[in-house]
Amino acid sequence: MSESQQEAQVRVHDLRERWRASSLASVWIRPNDWEHPAAEALAEALAEGRGVIAPAERLGAARAAVGAGITEALDDVACLYAAFGRPTDVGALRAAAIGWVGERERVPYQIATHDPSTGLPTGEYLGERLRETYGTAQRAGSTAGTTHCLLVLDVGLDSLDTWQRLARSAAIGRTLHQVFGEGHPMAAVGDGTFVVLCERGPATAELGQSLRRVVERNAEVLGLTTEVRRPTRVWVERLPGTHDDALLLLDHLAR
Repeated sequence: MSESQQEAQVRVHDLRERWRASSLASVWIRPNDWEHPAAEALAEALAEGRGVIAPAERLGAARAAVGAGITEALDDVACLYAAFGRPTDVGALRAAAIGWVGERERVPYQIATHDPSTGLPTGEYLGERLRETYGTAQRAGSTAGTTHCLLVLDVGLDSLDTWQRLARSAAIGRTLHQVFGEGHPMAAVGDGTFVVLCERGPATAELGQSLRRVVERNAEVLGLTTEVRRPTRVWVERLPGTHDDALLLLDHLAR
């Protein structure tokens, strides 16, 4: 092996290690599943200035095969570009999303309480949390509409293709976790519509404005400004009198 080939191997190895460290520290939740030949191939293609589309698609499929949600998979690719010191290539994200979708369609991976495209709880799970909220309010002699409300986020746009919708869902899922943290009752209820169950209070409207700013800033950082409604719509919905009516409200918001 020539000296130049050895130097190239060292560059690829260093890039891959920086990528792995960044991903495991920030987005990847299963350290033992990160290593894969597709990751090596993508790092090598990027370091050597070759096409990244094919290896990114293989990596997306590999990530889906181990049960990673699309948010985790796309964030992982973004970590590679950050480690390389370049803006994330939207083409590489698109290829990874296509690979992820293809693998999920080939071997469906069922998750009972979380939607793999957003990393958020499912609408059904949010419905159960609403049931708990109504029950708690009733036992306390109060009403759910007095104690809680729904914060609604609408980023929907027509005429987006599959990968654009997936990339947007992944970005919004990450943003909602960023703003509200783990364990907060929230879900995607329609194409581009997301709902968060919040305690009522004077800070709720301000929180909504903060959410709008973070959504729009993250869209710019990730190169997804054409996939997100601008300006983003955020508003507060008062909870109706009964749990059944709350489920009907969710159905209405999903349309």
